[in-house]
Amino acid sequence: MADPVVDIPVLGVDPYAPENLTDPYPMHERMREAGPVVRLAGYPTLVACARHEQVHAVLNDHDTFISGAGVGLANFNRETPFRPRSLILEADPPLHTTTRAVLSRILSPKVMQQIRPVFAAEAERLVDACVQQGTIDGIGDLAQRYPLKVFPDAVGVGDDGRENLLVYGDMVFNSMGPRNALFEKSAARFASVTAWIMAHCQREHLRPGGFGDQIWQAADAGEITHEQAPMLVRSFLSAGVDTTINGLGNALFALAQNPDQYAKLRADPTLARPAFEEALRWESTAQTFFRTAARDTTIAGHAVAEDTKVLCMLAAANRDPRKWPDPDRYDIERRPTGHMALGSGIHGCVGQAVARLEGELILSVIARRVARIEPTGPHTRRLNNTLRALDTLPLRLTPA
Repeated sequence: MADPVVDIPVLGVDPYAPENLTDPYPMHERMREAGPVVRLAGYPTLVACARHEQVHAVLNDHDTFISGAGVGLANFNRETPFRPRSLILEADPPLHTTTRAVLSRILSPKVMQQIRPVFAAEAERLVDACVQQGTIDGIGDLAQRYPLKVFPDAVGVGDDGRENLLVYGDMVFNSMGPRNALFEKSAARFASVTAWIMAHCQREHLRPGGFGDQIWQAADAGEITHEQAPMLVRSFLSAGVDTTINGLGNALFALAQNPDQYAKLRADPTLARPAFEEALRWESTAQTFFRTAARDTTIAGHAVAEDTKVLCMLAAANRDPRKWPDPDRYDIERRPTGHMALGSGIHGCVGQAVARLEGELILSVIARRVARIEPTGPHTRRLNNTLRALDTLPLRLTPA
């Protein structure tokens, strides 16, 4: 084991305090400026990285900084996970290599082109309805409704009970932080929601030909086991909706708060994909993820002992002035290549192509159909230990 480190700055900040979940950016700056690696007084067993260079390095060194001990605060080497661990998110090679190959094929670029017309038609239908309505809640009427329709449809999940996906996703991402009030509140519905989720991972509840059924077909072909199949379907259901909802909500918020940028999008709807990408950087859906040191190692020259949890501040890295000029500005003409909002390395979000497709389609339809997008009142936030989420976003859509 490495000797205790005395040269890493210790900060008295709590990433999970309500005020920091509500407005994390002052804390992010303090952590970045303190050094490439910091310790947090309230969490003495971990180290944290908030600069882009170190976050990128940790996420891209999967041999040294593993995911199998959990990508949240809990260390699965020392404690039992609150649910069976993910075969994608909380797995390392060779298991991760096998399971990821199946999901990557199901979500290939060719498949994205095949589903694009269906996703595009639903985007047009939903945006048209919102424009006709005029004043909307950008979250409940649009950012939630679209992913809850198109993605479960593609997976092959039935219509009834889809609201359980929101509850389950909220719980999964809260579980990656401490056992605080946010976790306890979401965990209170654990049993009933988990029963629905796991039932809908079974073959008999999945539409033939959908993404979920294709996972079961991979099990039939011997690529994975039949015991692994429902766990991989669960990976779709637990992470394929919530993150996209928040990405869309944050993009709507960004455009409503920056009318000059929306004017650029109106003038050139082909900027829809960059506008969504920049929103992911500017208001990162996933704020944090953890890795665990598999051996004694160093980060930026600082010793890190084996089995130490490493907190990667994704959102802080995404506004690091060492990486991005004028990082606090939302600029849809920026090319934010290398942002951390969807992870990086072999554990980068397996469904990121779907999220990007959904974001591009919604924003491109809005650009064509909406002359102005304006706030009509204060927004509210839904605090989560991991996600940057809006609860309400009152907007006025002026028809083009």
